[in-house]
Amino acid sequence: MTMRRVSRGVLALLLAAGLTGTAAQAVQAAPAAGDIADRLKAIPGMQVEERTSTIAGVRWFWLTYRQPVDHKRPHGRWFEQRLMLQHKSEDRPVVLYTSGYNTPETMFTAEPTTLVDGNQISLEHRYFTPSRPEPADWTKDTIWQAATDEHRLIGALKKIYKRKWISTGGSKGGMTGVYHKRFYPGDVDGSVVYVAPNDSDNDEDSRYDEFFRTVGTDDECRAHLKNLAREFLKRRPAMLKRFKAEAARNGWTFSLLRTPDRAFENSVMDYEWAFWQYSLQTDCPDLPPLDASDDDLYASLDAISGLSFYTDQGLSPYIPYYYQAGTQLGWPTPQFTWLRPLLRYESSYQPRTYVPMNIPMRFDGGRAMRDIDRWVRNHGSRLMFIYGENDPWGSERFRLGKGSTDSAVYTAPGMNHSARLITRLPADQQAKAIADLNRWAGTTPSPQLFKAGPNVETDPLRLQRPPL
Repeated sequence: MTMRRVSRGVLALLLAAGLTGTAAQAVQAAPAAGDIADRLKAIPGMQVEERTSTIAGVRWFWLTYRQPVDHKRPHGRWFEQRLMLQHKSEDRPVVLYTSGYNTPETMFTAEPTTLVDGNQISLEHRYFTPSRPEPADWTKDTIWQAATDEHRLIGALKKIYKRKWISTGGSKGGMTGVYHKRFYPGDVDGSVVYVAPNDSDNDEDSRYDEFFRTVGTDDECRAHLKNLAREFLKRRPAMLKRFKAEAARNGWTFSLLRTPDRAFENSVMDYEWAFWQYSLQTDCPDLPPLDASDDDLYASLDAISGLSFYTDQGLSPYIPYYYQAGTQLGWPTPQFTWLRPLLRYESSYQPRTYVPMNIPMRFDGGRAMRDIDRWVRNHGSRLMFIYGENDPWGSERFRLGKGSTDSAVYTAPGMNHSARLITRLPADQQAKAIADLNRWAGTTPSPQLFKAGPNVETDPLRLQRPPL
């Protein structure tokens, strides 16, 4: 699904729920007796390390929290789940940022955190290293187990942070936030969900094909992207020569995909998807012409698809994601009709390919996602969904229904899978979205705290998402 290099490109991936990209000089307050550090240390199962803050007025903690591997057997095996806390004040609301992958190891301020002037917790998803039990029982890498991780952590931290709680995340992180709210709707007071796919029918993916037929307003751009992908395959020997040489220089291996040829072809199938996921229509003129040199074509394929992603080194960090995609989340299956008969391995473009064969996988037939979809439409409350108009992941999105209350779905015109989409909404929608968020958080809007404009380069969500 979200996600590949984390584009559809395989489902990667990574789109951050929105950074402000603002950092002040390092500020480190000396902890006083009985202060927040002591209160955190008093939580059973919590390990606390305070690090130097790069944001004025905010203290930064690296925490680990002991979680059961199986919440149905709370006294069995356990693992340490990693999280980052940016502490401003116990009197401010808390924004729980769910990455859906590894937690970013740098300080950043998610868009909702800035808008409510709150504390921020960035939670690592279970089974992403180092938040993984060893040996790993992969059957426990489920949406319910992950939601219960969040529920248990929130229960512990609400003894300190008693104000309102808001959850947020982008792409798979946004999905993770929705799943948590479905199982534990009382844990948070509102959710801001960015660019989250909703594959409620894994067998019906025609919306992706329709997206690629109609995305944007430039027919020539759409056609050129397809023709470039064909040209890569036509020049397969030249492209593979460069790819193999680069793999040798960097020590890349191909145990999962078995051959560089299969890895190359998966990258080609990602090309169009990855372009629309991370680029804008205004970037079309920068694409190389069809008669460009082999070096220029290879550079474009690498820049947009990221050829290193389909190596063992690129895929291995995302095995927990692909396991979930192949067992519960589902995945997109576009029809690559314009690339046939040049394709050799089209059937490899799916999660089973990216997970070691010694890890058993069995898709649940879509039961988990149908349940989530029904809940959102029939019972969802205080959910804000924000999508980019030109983002392929938005082809299958969350929908509201007659039972949804105090919720909204927004689409940012011309935008992609990027972060901070509230700032890209039309003025009236932006004002309503910000007002709703502050109402949920029990805060007063402070426009001066918010600086418009995405900082994509440091956006952790963007940096973490697979294309598929």
